Amino acid sequence: MKNIKVIILAIITTCFMAGVSVNAQSSKLITADICVYGGTSAGVIAAYTAKKIGKTVILIEPGKHLGGMSSGGLGYTDIGNKYVVTGLARDFYRRIGTHYGKFEQWIFEPKVAEGIFNDYVKRAGFPVLFRNRLIKVKKEENQLKEIIVEDSYKPSTATNKTIRAKVFIDCTYEGDLMARSGVSYTVGREANSQYDETINGVELLDKHQFPDNIDPYKVPGDAKSGLLWGISKEVLQANGAGDKKVQAYNFRITLTNVPENRIPISKPENYDPKKYELLLRLKEKQPWKSCSDVFL
Repeated sequence: MKNIKVIILAIITTCFMAGVSVNAQSSKLITADICVYGGTSAGVIAAYTAKKIGKTVILIEPGKHLGGMSSGGLGYTDIGNKYVVTGLARDFYRRIGTHYGKFEQWIFEPKVAEGIFNDYVKRAGFPVLFRNRLIKVKKEENQLKEIIVEDSYKPSTATNKTIRAKVFIDCTYEGDLMARSGVSYTVGREANSQYDETINGVELLDKHQFPDNIDPYKVPGDAKSGLLWGISKEVLQANGAGDKKVQAYNFRITLTNVPENRIPISKPENYDPKKYELLLRLKEKQPWKSCSDVFL
């Protein structure tokens, strides 16, 4: 039950919607009532809430920015009934609205979101330890007592830091702190049969599929030439079957029609056109007629 409670706490915190430090960057030992690991939107809000109720707090972020996906490009909010969004989540969207001269706003630029998360930190007044990642935990029986972090970009034992806290909250997307602390976990997607459900596991949808007759081979019609980049040799399992696959990482791109707000789109150094051959063949079958055909 203890493991389940930890997982539920992390899930609730993450779903809740979810710089700055001077002393934290230089101190080898940091103590606090609450240590929040992961500067996602959930992490910022959890730390903000804890500080507002009078706790001492340290927020640790392995990267350089706060806000996670909300400030990293996912600026188009999937929203159904907006009236179910309350508390600090609603406060966030209304602060976004204030920036754009509106009551509230659900579509926004990453830099605007990041600025608001930084402002939560500033208003509450808690330290943030950027560019530090977890490498070790210390437990006494079943209680987490302290963690050790290292510089994410230039690891060195000379700059490692120890954080002691009464409570630790894992607000990362990956759950590394929970995993290192011994919380049980699983990877992949479960089968329908595991919990007597109907839409888990493999599901071949009637939408979001390639049209028929797109040639999958490097040399069209020649199976011996091998498959194009990005096509798997695996056989599709039956609908509802489970597996150990993890969703791929992907990139969100923010575009603008305001020239002074643009950064030119340049060709990456490692660009390989062969990786987009399948896309070209898709376009031959389904030509793009407008931006809405590409960017939904």
